[in-house]
Amino acid sequence: MAAPKKGRQGTQGRPGRTLALILIAIVALTGGMFASGHTTPRLGIDLAGGTSITLQAKNEPGQKNAINKTNMDTAVDIMNRRVNGLGVSEAEVQTQGSSNIIVNIPKGTNSKQAREQVGTTAKLYFRPVLTTEVSGGAAASPTPSATGSPSSSSSGSPSADSGKESEKATSSSSPTSSATSQGRAVTDALKADPTPSKTTGESSASASPSASASESVDPATAKLQAEYTALDCSKKTARAKAGDGVKASAPTVACGQNSQGQWQKYILGPAEVEGTDVDKASAVFDTQGAAGWKVTMDFTGKGGKKFASITGKLAKNQSPQNQFAIVLDGEVVSDPYVSQALTGGTAEISGSFDQQESEDLANMLSYGALPLTFTEASVTTVTAALGGEQLEAGLIAGAIGLALVIIYLVLYYRGLSLIAIASLLVSAVMTYVIMSLLGPTIGFALNLPAVCGAIVAIGITADSFIVFFERIRDEIREGRSMRPAVERAWPRARRTILVSDFVSFLAAAVLFVVTVGKVQGFAFTLGLTTLLDVVVVFTFTKPLMTLLARRKFFGEGHSWSGLDPKRLGVQPPLRRTRRVSAPVDTKEA
Repeated sequence: MAAPKKGRQGTQGRPGRTLALILIAIVALTGGMFASGHTTPRLGIDLAGGTSITLQAKNEPGQKNAINKTNMDTAVDIMNRRVNGLGVSEAEVQTQGSSNIIVNIPKGTNSKQAREQVGTTAKLYFRPVLTTEVSGGAAASPTPSATGSPSSSSSGSPSADSGKESEKATSSSSPTSSATSQGRAVTDALKADPTPSKTTGESSASASPSASASESVDPATAKLQAEYTALDCSKKTARAKAGDGVKASAPTVACGQNSQGQWQKYILGPAEVEGTDVDKASAVFDTQGAAGWKVTMDFTGKGGKKFASITGKLAKNQSPQNQFAIVLDGEVVSDPYVSQALTGGTAEISGSFDQQESEDLANMLSYGALPLTFTEASVTTVTAALGGEQLEAGLIAGAIGLALVIIYLVLYYRGLSLIAIASLLVSAVMTYVIMSLLGPTIGFALNLPAVCGAIVAIGITADSFIVFFERIRDEIREGRSMRPAVERAWPRARRTILVSDFVSFLAAAVLFVVTVGKVQGFAFTLGLTTLLDVVVVFTFTKPLMTLLARRKFFGEGHSWSGLDPKRLGVQPPLRRTRRVSAPVDTKEA
């Protein structure tokens, strides 16, 4: 008799230890939530409010059929990384139709900055600077510049004061005379070949000032000079049209802001390096020197050779023709100067950057090569009030669903409903805590479809309890007592629960993979709650049921326990009785 008792004890295990483990895990997760400071789940744009941007793709000049799935997917990936580089990890970037991209930016982030990053969709180019001046100024003024060296730690330092070269500048990059008139500076720059590879290293000011621009400048150059003269970068419309439609292989005019926040206009030569030649760019803080925040660039093998070639040619010139302009979406985002060829395949741009400026520049350099041109088709703002109303409606729907489930459990399962309600409570606490922790860790944002997924999960979780309870009732109907019934019912219920949850999780996984945007929130929440259902049933519901089966209320089948044999239709065993009669004396008197 000892062997069966030992085996029966082995199947029951140690339910108290299992319950202690799951409760410790809940306490640890809850403590981590409060320690992180993120005590509520992050809300998506449809609940918290925010900005929704619709970008429409356009073919670049001279290119047809560029709007295809490959290019659109590449654009979405780059925009995703751009926005994530700003710390807006809960933003959504997805395609809509064949030529539109939707960018949803939740409230609480710098939507203006994100719009500038996402809307900056043209390709990135490195162009040599031919001439520059403060837009609207009476005289040419050198832009803030940078120095460079050929080592892998080569750096550039934009000067803090406009019109002054950095103290790190070498003698080969001393500024040209800035006393020349505006017209002379422009004319001299245009008279030279706009391609830096053919410059002689002489100052642009060495050209004869008496030379007539019309005598040596071809019509295309004269047109460029006229555009430069008329360009007023202080006007937004002028900045938007500057260089519009110009090919990378042609010189152009452009606008950009200097270190003092003034708009400068440029004449730039043909692009020598493209954004795709930059392998990686990062914003780092120089802890050893006095450079402060700086941007490091790593080039591809091909890009490193092209960058070494152009910087070698620029280093022979005088300012501003020893500068290269980093042009994104037709705007100069930085214009560092070089004093020597940068041949190490890497470079640094340093100077009067703060952290935000260095991160913005690094972000543009890393993800500046989009295959298409995009324009903002629409910008929609969702107010927090509307999001709050939607969240309230979702919570009310969830509360109604939960209340209906609890009412059904209480009416049908009576005492067993206490076990189901306790299991639902544990599942709800774990879901809430994990969602709160996933916000800062992986950028999970709770949107309205995700709330719907959590509501659907209530039914899935309750279904697991029902399967287990019905298996126990079946065992009792077969005449077994409570404790054996629980242990014999568990293997059968376990298989059914695992198969059901596997199907639900598989459906959630497929939905998550093949869909985009908000539907993924529904799929993610459904998958998460399905996994938690398995955890709760195995580590909480089953051990708790085992412990309560040892109590008199459940073990003896109280009428309110939900396991009363009479209510389950169990017939009491028939007992055979013997009738005792008085002995009959057969003997005759």
